[in-house]
Amino acid sequence: MSNEEKQQHVINYVKALAAIEEEMEPYKESRRDLRKSYVDNEYLTREEIRMVVKAYRLVKGDVDLDKLNEMYNRISTKVV
Repeated sequence: MSNEEKQQHVINYVKALAAIEEEMEPYKESRRDLRKSYVDNEYLTREEIRMVVKAYRLVKGDVDLDKLNEMYNRISTKVV
């Protein structure tokens, strides 16, 4: 691949990435608004929201929770 072709691929990638990020912005704002609403209404604290998001991502990522718990227990006794 020539240097000019590589440059064109970089330009095309940046344009596509910028378009995707621009399309995602309203969803990011909605997520921020949702979080703010739950904190303002005292449904959840910021820390609780962080924990819920982490738990959601673990479940979504199909993480083996037993192995995760085992690893957590191993390192928590070493670090603390």
